[in-house]
Amino acid sequence: MATKFKVKKGDEVIVIAGKEKGKKGKITKVITDSSRVIVGGVNLVKKNTKPSRTGAGGIVEMEASMHVSNVALLDPKSGKATRVGYKVAADGTKTRVARKSGEAV
Repeated sequence: MATKFKVKKGDEVIVIAGKEKGKKGKITKVITDSSRVIVGGVNLVKKNTKPSRTGAGGIVEMEASMHVSNVALLDPKSGKATRVGYKVAADGTKTRVARKSGEAV
């Protein structure tokens, strides 16, 4: 069974570990079965591709996935790394909030 993440596609995150530490970006893809995320403009790798009908071959630069534990959500107020919490309103709607500022994500 796939695990549930507190970050999702479209979230602004900061890398908190690894060679890309400190870089910010938006999550473009979440891979739940291997607990990994792809962050736009972060963790760029060069990949050699063979020529095909759709395009010519060559060296292509693309974003590689990283483990979800290496990224943290950006606080909308301060712009620093924060954890994600949940608040349930009186009418029963559940919203994600930044733990540092308490602001809705």
